[in-house]
Amino acid sequence: MTPTLMALFCLGTLPGLSVGPRTQVQAGTLPKPTIWAEPGSMILWGSPVTICCQGALGVQEFHLDKEGSTVPWDTQKPPEPRNKARFSITHMIEEYAGKYRCYYYSPTGWSEHSDPLELVVTGFYRKPNLSAILSSGNMTFLCGSSEGFDRFILTKEGEHRHWTLDLQQPHSENILALFSLGPMTPSHRRLFRCYGCYRNHSYMCSHPSDSLELLVPGAVGTISPSQNKSDPKSAFHPQDYTVGNLIRMSVAGLVLVALGVLLFLTPHSLRETHDAPRR
Repeated sequence: MTPTLMALFCLGTLPGLSVGPRTQVQAGTLPKPTIWAEPGSMILWGSPVTICCQGALGVQEFHLDKEGSTVPWDTQKPPEPRNKARFSITHMIEEYAGKYRCYYYSPTGWSEHSDPLELVVTGFYRKPNLSAILSSGNMTFLCGSSEGFDRFILTKEGEHRHWTLDLQQPHSENILALFSLGPMTPSHRRLFRCYGCYRNHSYMCSHPSDSLELLVPGAVGTISPSQNKSDPKSAFHPQDYTVGNLIRMSVAGLVLVALGVLLFLTPHSLRETHDAPRR
């Protein structure tokens, strides 16, 4: 089945798409709408995604444009004024990846264009591996791969934004990208994932890494990797720092026990040596 782009309103459904020629409009003076993607902007190939556009109350028309397209992606006129529209892509493919903006028309005029929304299709390369380091209260995520990526993306579950890091060195094996998020706060308690990409095909990325959960209970931070199995072919592997701490504590405990045994045996040994001539 050929993938199709559908448009649905949050408070109603309108059939079909209107992608015919339309008159170009100038950027307006009304507040720009907010645009985001659900469940997120990093979409696995073949999976559904919904672009949401939210403006002021009483909107009569919603428009969705895709950068580089000579035809508008959609123009919708709800039967009743609305403030939010949903544009659903049933099967994500390369053709739908790119940069989107939306705007609206109300009785008082046209709005400004929204900030850009970048849709990225994933699943083209092997997944990278994600780990993290906590140092002096600051959290740094490490995304590693042997695929020679020159761009890495870090995402946080439940947020529309993501972090992008471009590497300047030429392609090579065993690349490691560092994302420093600074001090931890309770708002960081989410699942993180990372992706690898190439800048010359920036809207086509790898499979997501295994998720890494960051927990911030009060002032104490722990890192809990997902239970998914790591890719045995990858050069980097997530580390369970909580388990590492337990191992170090266990070794320290064994050392203390050994020292206690030595201290207990030493007086007995000295006493036996002192008493030996008397016998």
